[in-house]
Amino acid sequence: MERKYYHIPTLPAGTTVATVDWNVVPAAQIDTYRWLDGGYEPHAEARLAFLPGYGFALRMSCVERSPRAIYSGYNEPVYTDSCLEFFAAWAEGSPTHDRRYMNMEMNARGTLLSCLGTDRHARVPVRDITGGSIPDVRGEILPDRWSVTAGIPATLLGKVYGSDPAVFTPGYSFRGNFYKCGDETAVPHYGMWNPVCTDKPDFHRPEYFGDFVIDCP
Repeated sequence: MERKYYHIPTLPAGTTVATVDWNVVPAAQIDTYRWLDGGYEPHAEARLAFLPGYGFALRMSCVERSPRAIYSGYNEPVYTDSCLEFFAAWAEGSPTHDRRYMNMEMNARGTLLSCLGTDRHARVPVRDITGGSIPDVRGEILPDRWSVTAGIPATLLGKVYGSDPAVFTPGYSFRGNFYKCGDETAVPHYGMWNPVCTDKPDFHRPEYFGDFVIDCP
C-alpha cells in the first residue's frame, strides 16, 4: 500500500508554539475509519510545524460535541476517552536509525499518555526516560469541537532517544501516523490518517506509518 506524505513547514525564526499561524500549516485529514460500523466518523485533522531553535508544534482538532474527558493524570488510559493521537518514530532518520516510536495520546483536557518502544509491548513512559520532562499539551473545548496543542522541544526528543537534537533540520524525514479514537465513548470509533490494514483495532503498527519530511523555509 502506498504511504501518505506529510510536509512539515518550517516557520519563521522566533515563532513559538503560542504564536503559530495554524492557517499556513497544512492539515492531515484523519478520514479513514475502520473496524467498527457504528456510523460515527467525526471530522478530525492534524497539523505539525517545525520551529527553528525549538522543535515542533502540534495541533490536532475534532468536530465533536461534549467529548468524553474523564482522565486528568499522566499516562492514564485517555484512549478510552475522546482521544486524538500522534505516533512518531522521531529518530528513524537519524544516524542511529532508531525505529522506536513515541506515542502521544491526548484527551480534551490535554491529558497525555506518552511512551516509547518498538511495538505495543514493553513500552517505557517518556517521563521515566527524561527524568520528568514531557511534551506540554493544552486542551480546548468549544461548543461543537475540541482541540489539543502541544509543544515538542527538540531537546526533549534528544533526551528520549539519547541522540543529538540538532538532527532536526529542513530535509530531515521520519515516519508516523495521526489517529482519532474513543474506546469507551457512546459510539466507539477508530480513525486514522495513513490506513492501518489489520483485522482488529491496532494503532501500534509502525509498518503502516506514513512519511514526514521537514520542508525548507
